[in-house]
Amino acid sequence: MFGFAVRRFAQAIPVVFFAISLLFFLFFVLPGNAVDTITGANNRPVSDEVKEATAKKYGLDKPVTEQFTSYWGRTIQGDLGDSIRDDQPVWEKVKQFAPNSLRLAFWAIVLEILIGIGVGMVSAVKRYSFVDTLTTVVTTVAMAIPVFITGYILLYVLGIRAFQDGWPAWMRFSTQGTPTDFKFLVIPSSDESFRKLVLPAVALAFVQIALVARMMRTTMLETINSDYIRTARAKGLRERSVVFRHGLRNAMIPVITLIGLDFGTLIGSAVLTETVFSYNGMGSEIVQAARNYDVPLVLGFTLVVVIAYIVINLLVDLSYGMLDPRIRYDD
Repeated sequence: MFGFAVRRFAQAIPVVFFAISLLFFLFFVLPGNAVDTITGANNRPVSDEVKEATAKKYGLDKPVTEQFTSYWGRTIQGDLGDSIRDDQPVWEKVKQFAPNSLRLAFWAIVLEILIGIGVGMVSAVKRYSFVDTLTTVVTTVAMAIPVFITGYILLYVLGIRAFQDGWPAWMRFSTQGTPTDFKFLVIPSSDESFRKLVLPAVALAFVQIALVARMMRTTMLETINSDYIRTARAKGLRERSVVFRHGLRNAMIPVITLIGLDFGTLIGSAVLTETVFSYNGMGSEIVQAARNYDVPLVLGFTLVVVIAYIVINLLVDLSYGMLDPRIRYDD
């Protein structure tokens, strides 16, 4: 398994290189001009001297290939450059915003696992029952609701109305702000941080929970109708043992794959959730940086997302061996 992990990390190096390189060159083919954006020339007249000085300051006067080589030379040494917008080191902004996005994505994934897998499994075991029908209807509706609608509903009901109507304390949650108190990076260490994290995590995970539940139901139905499940029942095993010990582990493989793919997506695409809840994460920062042609900042955040995506998918691949004993990784 160790050899497999090393090979996967080695294969990830060109993936990171080509992903960041593609994004780097994309900025030079998009309409617009970074110098005009930085100097504000799009909105008011700016002298050529100011434009030339700005281009020289940020190295934008050099050929694209030279800028590309210079960027990777700095990045390999751990220098992600400075943000064009405010001249702050990109690495400092990564340390400021990346943990927030990772925490939000982590807890959204936890909700997917706990709720999505649980609901899907119950729906499959109780096939064609009222519970199964209700689950199908609810998950179908959930997948059709945009994330910002879900966010505003949660914000109004469990935030504003809960406080106005004097609901019990455990039903009232903070409506704005970014939690800061954590243990082991992801575990809220105060009640305030917990209440600030719950609603954004639920809003972000809402659609994905429905997707996981639907997939879990489908794969579980395929599994419990397999020959080896019928054999296990014929041997007289208890139904709980048949479902959890023999059925669940095999049904989990495609679901775990989906969840692994979700993690990278949740980190970088949480813009609407972060906007609704005033949550300081990488998603909204990436969008703002792209508008400002802040290439170093966009590339720095993207680098974090790509690396997190690769690590999570490596863990997903390794989990296959634990879920299915027939899968082996040769060193």
